[in-house]
Amino acid sequence: MTPKANWSYPTAIRFGAGRIAELAEACVSCGVTRPLLVTDRGLASLEITRRALNVIDAAGLGRALFFEVDPNPTEANLETGLAVYRDGGHDGVIAFGGGSALDLGKMIAFMAGQVRPVWDFEDVDDWWTRADASAIAPVIAVPTTAGTGSEVGRASVLTNAVSHEKKIIFHPLVLPKIVIADPELTVGMPRAITAGTGMDAFAHCLEAYCSPHYHPMSQGIALEGMRLVAENLPKAYADGTDLSARAEMMSAAMMGATGFQKGLGAIHALSHPIGAVFGTHHGTTNAVVMRPVLRFNRPAIEDRLNRAADYLGIAGGFDGFYDHVGDLIDQLGIPGRLGDLGVTDPDIDALVASALADPSTGGNPVKMTAENTRALLLACL
Repeated sequence: MTPKANWSYPTAIRFGAGRIAELAEACVSCGVTRPLLVTDRGLASLEITRRALNVIDAAGLGRALFFEVDPNPTEANLETGLAVYRDGGHDGVIAFGGGSALDLGKMIAFMAGQVRPVWDFEDVDDWWTRADASAIAPVIAVPTTAGTGSEVGRASVLTNAVSHEKKIIFHPLVLPKIVIADPELTVGMPRAITAGTGMDAFAHCLEAYCSPHYHPMSQGIALEGMRLVAENLPKAYADGTDLSARAEMMSAAMMGATGFQKGLGAIHALSHPIGAVFGTHHGTTNAVVMRPVLRFNRPAIEDRLNRAADYLGIAGGFDGFYDHVGDLIDQLGIPGRLGDLGVTDPDIDALVASALADPSTGGNPVKMTAENTRALLLACL
């Protein structure tokens, strides 16, 4: 049978060192004259943020800033940001930072003109069509980490503060109009964040590559993305000023987020509820559960990872790939068990139910059931 699929690929990307200087021009080209820069608390006072604000201020676009963004942003963060956006008469968002700031910035732009609650736009069936597309404000995305790839994504992850569930909110126009990918902005990342975000990019590429869905373009992008992470994450971790490694990691992050249009899987199905309940770092959680998920999926992915190992120059097929991943995780100082991240006395039944309800479950190569997902989760603990 001839394959049939729907494909969509990223936006305009301005890639290269020093390109943050083009931020004001990017705003103007998108018709934005009063941008709100959305970032997180940790970045708000740093020099890279002041530099970005100075660029837009010098162009007469103001220096409005919102930074009340939690590591796992919630609808409460969204409501506060929307009030600032509306009260300030803003007409666009600069989403500046890691995955949390990028996701919330995109949601502020998305929800600024909507009248329905945000949960009505969860990535379920065609719920995105409920949105008033004409009321979605433009987003200019500026990543300062190399992991989530949210800067080229059409969705955001938002944590329901009441149910402690992570929900994916989707709309095609959530995709930023312009991305400024300047590796100089990532040079100051702490080593632990470099490691966790880098493994998030690797998890995106790995799960996309292993997904059974048909998307050969994503397949190729995911494979090359894995190679870039495997070769450059150790360099960026060892020397945060290695601009070449930082640039390659920014590319890999965007490739992961592009690639996972093909699907994600059990790594994300587990890490989403764990992060929502225990507040763990998303990319680090992905890394901790990665090896148990590889073992879980081995019957369905061994041949595919044999080919990936060949491409990455790793001897030993699946076993060699598995050991290489383990060596990388250990080299980055990432713990081996969820308990080391503070996941203690979890409600196993609740986590299993949330994992099975997560959209990522549908892309896993091995069908996830209550029984095998419980066993998988226990293996991670």
